[in-house]
Amino acid sequence: MNNWIENNQNGYQTAAQAENEMTLQRYVADVMRKVYGKMTLGLLVTALAAFLVVSSELLMSIFLSSPITFYALAFAELGVVIYLSARIGKMSSTTATVLFYLYSILNGITLAPIFLIYTGTSIALTFAITAGVFGVMSIVGYTTRQDLSKFGAFMFMALIGLILCMIVNFFLHSSMMTFLISVAGVLIFVGLTAWDTQAIKRMCAEADSTMVGKVATMGALMLYLDFINLFLHLLRILGNRN
Repeated sequence: MNNWIENNQNGYQTAAQAENEMTLQRYVADVMRKVYGKMTLGLLVTALAAFLVVSSELLMSIFLSSPITFYALAFAELGVVIYLSARIGKMSSTTATVLFYLYSILNGITLAPIFLIYTGTSIALTFAITAGVFGVMSIVGYTTRQDLSKFGAFMFMALIGLILCMIVNFFLHSSMMTFLISVAGVLIFVGLTAWDTQAIKRMCAEADSTMVGKVATMGALMLYLDFINLFLHLLRILGNRN
């Protein structure tokens, strides 16, 4: 009787409904742990790839000495993300995971020059700040009961505007515009972290057992991109140059 009263107060009509909801919450939490695990490993792979490249003059000369090679790597990254996002439903979970870590490696190679531009201390400090901000906003997105769909749509449009501004500033080379873009980028990716977390949580709730691996990989990619972009924009603001 007491259990029924407690469940009814929480919005459930029967104990069975309450048990089903608790089972779903445990299932979602388990899948989200896989998402965060893959994302974290992806970040570690990126950091290792960047460190290996910057530590070797040979690798630096192979991958980053030529603008053509650098842009080829950047386009390869973009191609992997687009292919993975578009085809993940038709590929195996293993293939999706391999492509995610391949992207992490490519991203590490293209990010290697930041170790030459910024001091190691400022990179480490910015990474710690990014992790803290990302963690808080991801918790907000996971726990809030407010639907963030409309907010996320606004953030997506702002992201499109940010990309256009970055393209324009590629030709203008305006330091003031670079700073404003970085500030806007921080705000946008802070918001996107919460939105994406809520969206991934919904994906996890709707995924059956055969799709868990793919959902975990797609979710890891989404949060990985939020983290990396937030880190880079913060680094442009906070980083001390060598």
